[in-house]
Amino acid sequence: MSQKSLADRLQGGVFLLSLGLFGLFWAALAALKADPTVLPGPVEVARVFWSEALSGRLVRELTATLLRVTASFGLAMAAGCLLGFLLGRHRALNRWADPWVTIFMNLPALVLIVLCYLWIGLNEVAAIVAVTLNKAAMVLVTVRQGVHSFDPALDDLALVSRLSRRDRLRHLVLPQLAPWLAVAARNGIAVIWKIVLVVEFLGRSNGVGFRIHLYFQQFQTAHVIAYSIAFIGVMLVVDHALIRPWEERSNRWKTTHA
Repeated sequence: MSQKSLADRLQGGVFLLSLGLFGLFWAALAALKADPTVLPGPVEVARVFWSEALSGRLVRELTATLLRVTASFGLAMAAGCLLGFLLGRHRALNRWADPWVTIFMNLPALVLIVLCYLWIGLNEVAAIVAVTLNKAAMVLVTVRQGVHSFDPALDDLALVSRLSRRDRLRHLVLPQLAPWLAVAARNGIAVIWKIVLVVEFLGRSNGVGFRIHLYFQQFQTAHVIAYSIAFIGVMLVVDHALIRPWEERSNRWKTTHA
């Protein structure tokens, strides 16, 4: 067994053990409270989870939320990477645009969501635009910082070697920017799904956020926790199956292409 495989198994074992300890901690708190309307235990939440899954509601609502997360994530990454690269490469443009970036970075997500609903309407377009605008500024700042960290000597090398734009992008730009893109993606997926839930909570008729709002109004705590855990579980899978491998590949890519 290779050393990397052993380390991966050890990390996976620690992760599962940590989740198990959290479950025990939760069960202990629920037992101390002894009021399932306030804090239901893991068994009660599991029963609700299974019931919602069998009815098809859980899968349907998870799918709706995941589609919004995917669309918003893709648009935010595309817009943020493009603008961040341009601002990082052109100092004059960066000076003019920096106040705009600061405004969007500090504009509360709730305010932007409400404004998008007021201006565009209570529809899917407004929901996607609100989430994209909230996250694009964060991606922009990360990518811009990555561009600022580029080695100037490599630009001189590309000029002397007369590399084409395609070769320069492949062999110089992307290897240097890859770790920053991975950071932007990791932070993005962590922030976007939370904002999507707020968007659904305020103005959509489906999705995990909508269900949480509905069950909150009905004081059904177990249902709120069940839907929350379901989506957190999905995001943990996405992080471990997609984001972390991408981050590791990007670091290896930088090492091999530098």
